[in-house]
Amino acid sequence: MSAPVYEVFLQKPKGFYDTYERKSGDKTLMHYCPGCGHGELHKMIAESLEELGVRDRTIFLSPVGCSVFGYYYFDTGNIQCAHGRAPAVGTGAQRSRPHSIVISYQGDGDLAAIGLNEILQAANRGEKMAVFFVNNAIYGMTGGQMAPTTLPGMATTTSPLGRDVKLAGAPIRMCEMISTLEAPVYVARCALAGAKEINRTRKIVRKALETQAERKGFTFVEVLSTCPTGWGINPPDSQKFILEKMVPYFPLNIFVDKTDHEGEPYVPHPEPAPSKIHEILRLTGHEVGSFAPGAVDPRYMNPRMKIAGFGGQGVLLLGLGLAQCGMMEGRQVSWLPSYGPEMRGGTAHCHVNISEDEIGSPLVSRPTVLLSLNQPSMEKFEGQLVPGGLQVRNVSMIPAASKRTDIENLDIRASEIADKLGNPRAANMVMLGAYAGYTGMLQLETCLAALPEIVKKKTLVELNRKAVEAGYEEGKKARKA
Repeated sequence: MSAPVYEVFLQKPKGFYDTYERKSGDKTLMHYCPGCGHGELHKMIAESLEELGVRDRTIFLSPVGCSVFGYYYFDTGNIQCAHGRAPAVGTGAQRSRPHSIVISYQGDGDLAAIGLNEILQAANRGEKMAVFFVNNAIYGMTGGQMAPTTLPGMATTTSPLGRDVKLAGAPIRMCEMISTLEAPVYVARCALAGAKEINRTRKIVRKALETQAERKGFTFVEVLSTCPTGWGINPPDSQKFILEKMVPYFPLNIFVDKTDHEGEPYVPHPEPAPSKIHEILRLTGHEVGSFAPGAVDPRYMNPRMKIAGFGGQGVLLLGLGLAQCGMMEGRQVSWLPSYGPEMRGGTAHCHVNISEDEIGSPLVSRPTVLLSLNQPSMEKFEGQLVPGGLQVRNVSMIPAASKRTDIENLDIRASEIADKLGNPRAANMVMLGAYAGYTGMLQLETCLAALPEIVKKKTLVELNRKAVEAGYEEGKKARKA
């Protein structure tokens, strides 16, 4: 007698990772509380992505809140977003990668409070993304505080006597608000309570994602979800709370369905020729790639750079100058400044990429090059430098030796050299020249030609020219030594 043949009907959706390696603790289980609706909604999204065959081109956006750890679970592209800003991030993701399926997954404290303007503007523009709005009537992650969707009279940790509408206003009905706009093509409210409504929610989730796969427009799905922990009740009673208390105030409905039209085909936007970029951006000066790069040691190619020093040392200008030089030599560049409270006196830094290939992110978390203009900056960032990386140190302001034995150090008395030239503030340009001269990554001619583009006070161009030349000579000497 042959062995029986079994067919698997229930299993983890392939839209999830096999094991949740990014999660601490048990890597086979989700972190959500028992009875929480997030796990159910995650499963529906993962199933739909796999059924539609679009998982490999999906970008999942996780802002602050219980959904912040979506990247633990979804085997998709993942982006973490600032509080309430997922629709803005999604706009950038969709416009830069228009073939992608963009999912903005947000809670009520995130979307309907700090992110209210973001979601309204994205919906009004008709951005091609699917927004899943989890409404559990409280701030779930941070302790059960009153949210914009908290029901009248509902007790929370910040409204223990119940929401007073006279003081806090009425709960916001997001679907009704979104549906007044012209652009959205699909707006629906559903619930994770009871078999009937859960099945209906599954169909709505699929419809929203199918609409994205067909590039039909903006979709918004509000999901009434349980939060037994935040509400202080057991999971079965939390489902009753949805049906008996939330649904009367937030009626379940398909508010907008304009998905019967054909979607827009994806047509790649032609990229402008490098020679046209300055014209398009209305920049003056040299064209992109107008200076030929020199021969560079492979160790120094495609640097991922972090530049750090005191606020007021010209750290951001130094980074801008490096990026400008790289662009003038025809490379891909990015410059990400860090604007903090330390504009003067504290440590300031910026991130620079110079690459032969497209740059995936302007953020540099593991630099191959670190330019340290003072002691606190070296102490703060030296540990991030990759083994074998290059640190250029302004030893005029760094008396201590480097603690790393697995990196290359180029020591330059940048402040002293600048002081002899007449202005110690030109130390940043000495550092630029020293890096260029030591690595050969940037040509002296390029560095000098970039100065009028980045130095706003034209009376200082000559001083900075001398600083770059002096630094370049110091870098060349160190390379030959």
